[in-house]
Amino acid sequence: MSRIALGIAYRGVAYHGWQSQPDGQTVQDHVERALSTFVDAPVTTVCAGRTDAGVHAFNQVVHLDSPVEREAFSWLRGSNRHLPADIALQWCRAVPDDFHARNHARGRRYRYLLLESAMRPALEAGQVGWTFRPLDADALRAAAAHLIGEHDFSSFRSSECQARSPVKTLRRIDIARHGAYWRFDFDGSAFLHHMVRNLMGCLVTIGSGRQPPGWMAEVLAARNRDAAAPTFAADGLYFAGPYYDAHLQLPETTPAMGWLP
Repeated sequence: MSRIALGIAYRGVAYHGWQSQPDGQTVQDHVERALSTFVDAPVTTVCAGRTDAGVHAFNQVVHLDSPVEREAFSWLRGSNRHLPADIALQWCRAVPDDFHARNHARGRRYRYLLLESAMRPALEAGQVGWTFRPLDADALRAAAAHLIGEHDFSSFRSSECQARSPVKTLRRIDIARHGAYWRFDFDGSAFLHHMVRNLMGCLVTIGSGRQPPGWMAEVLAARNRDAAAPTFAADGLYFAGPYYDAHLQLPETTPAMGWLP
């Protein structure tokens, strides 16, 4: 058996998240059924980071042990034939037998796309978050600066989070505006369950003037979920993917990453 890594893009609106569930309506369920059909043998995948219901991905990375030998091109075209239109394999690479998609990731990236408009989204419904209140860029960036570095992110952790430790390192938060859309890019060592959506709830609260930027430091120091704003919508959240040691030569981008504002 040989180990391969795959990059997968998907729109999460129709699915109950990544991780397999008894109802079979998750991204993992569809991917494993497609792969198994393609090779005519059972296939199990291990992902770099689980996503919740409604969350999208540009470059979810999985590894699997293949019971057959196939060219990379065949894996992509052959498996995509059996996937729904909103899930597609993007790339395929051979990896060492000890490669682990989750454990070997050096970091992970998320992107949140937010529409600032008096009216709710229509064409992009399910694919962007929404605020009807105007946001202040300086306040957003000042608040985000309090989050950079290694911290205990308990205030931004779901009660269902299974991570062993709430201590994570946020390396970057980039905030940019493109017309009516705000793009928030998060880069960190790892992320807790609902962490980015909870950070977004606080950032939007501050950006809209309902709290000062320094409030973010107070929420962080509280280490208590009750201190933070409500969890923001899943609609605008995209898993941009993990990144690995350079010698593995695994792609860190997919064409879809250039599609959003």
